[in-house]
Order: sequence, then C-alpha cells, then structure tokens
Amino acid sequence: MPGVTVAVLDTFHPQIKAAVEAAVPADWTLRFVADNSLSARVALIREADIVFVMAAPMPREMLAEARRLRLIQKLGAGVDRIDLEFCRAHGIGVARLNGGNAVPVAEHTILLMLATYRQLPQIDRRTRAGNWSKEDARGTHHQLQHKTVGLVGFGAIGREVAKRLRAFEVRVLYFDPARAAVNVEQSLGVAYADLDALVREADIVSLHLPLLPETAGIIDAQRIAAMKPGAVLINCARGGLVDEVALAEALKAGRLFGAGIDAFALEPPVNSPLLELDNTVVTSHLAGATRDNFSVVVARAVENAKAVLRGEPLPAGDVAVGPVEVSPN
Repeated sequence: MPGVTVAVLDTFHPQIKAAVEAAVPADWTLRFVADNSLSARVALIREADIVFVMAAPMPREMLAEARRLRLIQKLGAGVDRIDLEFCRAHGIGVARLNGGNAVPVAEHTILLMLATYRQLPQIDRRTRAGNWSKEDARGTHHQLQHKTVGLVGFGAIGREVAKRLRAFEVRVLYFDPARAAVNVEQSLGVAYADLDALVREADIVSLHLPLLPETAGIIDAQRIAAMKPGAVLINCARGGLVDEVALAEALKAGRLFGAGIDAFALEPPVNSPLLELDNTVVTSHLAGATRDNFSVVVARAVENAKAVLRGEPLPAGDVAVGPVEVSPN
C-alpha cells in the first residue's frame, strides 16, 4: 500500500514517536504535528489518508479541510473529542482501540484509590519538609481492605479494575447499562447494583463509562449528595460525567473524604476548585499513558489502518463510525 500518508496529530515523547515510526510500514509517509495548534493540525490533515490521534480535538472546522481522509484511528477508547456526525456525513471512518489501554488505566485507578485513602500528596510534602510524625496518618488514613467499591461502567477497564481489586479483599458492586453475564460476575467476584443503590452503598465510587449524551453529568449533585459520608470518588474516565462544582463543595465541606481525579470537564482544568483542595489527588488525564502499553496500541492502530485500506472490516468493538467501503488498489 505505497503512497499512504499518516498524520499523527499529537505531540509525543521521543520514545513514543520512535514506536510509531517502527510500527508503520516503510512505504507509508508518516508526518508528526509540530505543535498543538489548530493550524498545524489542519496543515497535516489536508493530505492525510489516515490520522492517528490520542488527545487532540478534531472539530468540524478541522475535518472540513481533509481532502482524502479515510480513517481516524483513536489511540485509545474515547472518541468524544471527534465530530462523529461530520465523519458520518462525509464517509470518514472512526475507530477506537476497544480495551487497548485497559490495564494501565486499571492500575492507575487502584493507584488513585490508595493515594487518596493514604493522602499521599500531603504526606510527601510533609516528609520533604522534615515532618517525620506518623500519628497524623494513624488518625486520618484508611485502608482499602474490607471496603465496598462501586464500579460505574463494567467494560474492559472496569473488569480489569475488578480483577485487581480481588487481592485487596473488598466487596465490589458494579453498574453498567448492559449487565454482564452471570459467569463473568462470578469469575470476577462482583455483584450488579442499580446506580443509585451503588452510590449509596459504596465507600469508593470509581467511574469507567464513556462520555455520551446519556452519560453526561451522570454523577450529578443529587448523586454526590447521596454518597456515604466519608466516601471517595475516583474518575479515570471523562470529566463530563461529574458535576465538578457539587463535588468540590462536598469535598470542601468534608462530607466526602477525598477524590482521585485523572479527567476534568475542561482540560487543562484552569481555575478548577478541585486543584485547590487538600483532599484531592489529581493527574493530567494520563491513566492510560505508559511506554510499556504503547507498542501494543500502535500495532493495533496500524492493523486497523491496513484493514481499511484493503477494504476489510474492522473488529466490531473498534468501530465508532464505519468507514466507507472502497475497493482496494
């Protein structure tokens, strides 16, 4: 498939750029964006047959400049920053990598649970400042063992989180619009719960849903108010799932013990009150970002691109917008 041009719309670490270069066929032209401006991305997309994108937004005004684009391949799962309606109307396929970052996101989820319960950022600051007292920890920290963890969303990531939680001897509830098979529930040691019941019962509520019209704001002020006193909210999914104002108020009042947040409604989260609170642990939407996992991610992305160029179907779980079938050259 010579003559194929692939545009990479995110600025990556040199190690990640090298992984992309190693995975793409030698007879394809690979172009990396120079900076994160809209103009730089538009310049690349004009001549691209395939786009690889991680976090860069792809609005209508950018997509309108595409002259021959066949496929947008998201190097992850969420496609809420891509104008899917424009793609449908103009025959541009959009693919995700279903479950492609499930393991690193699951690991980061557990990290945020533990870091929030053990108040890791505060302890780190105090230790560096010379405070060697452990009694503050004894009086305020919590352990994960014997808690009830509620997973909101039980796709690939939610299931990987459940696997890892078994070692902590916790009770796991889950909610998902599509209930898992009984054998899956049994093998992972989880129980299904209505969302409102889960929110009331869980010591930790952890979010693993995509951002869709039906999930936007699903953890609203009413559900935050219904959470157990002293509960924790973990969000390694999408910021738009949560009423962040109501969450900040509950944290500030001390009604919730803390929150571990990797995803914000506005990114970067300029002036977010969640950044000012001592009972939050925050990261920059990097839960799925590990060097170890990226070689698998980019290999799958290349295979999807090859399939589209050959006129072959994509894995069903990867399709967000079906590409227009074109006879292979």
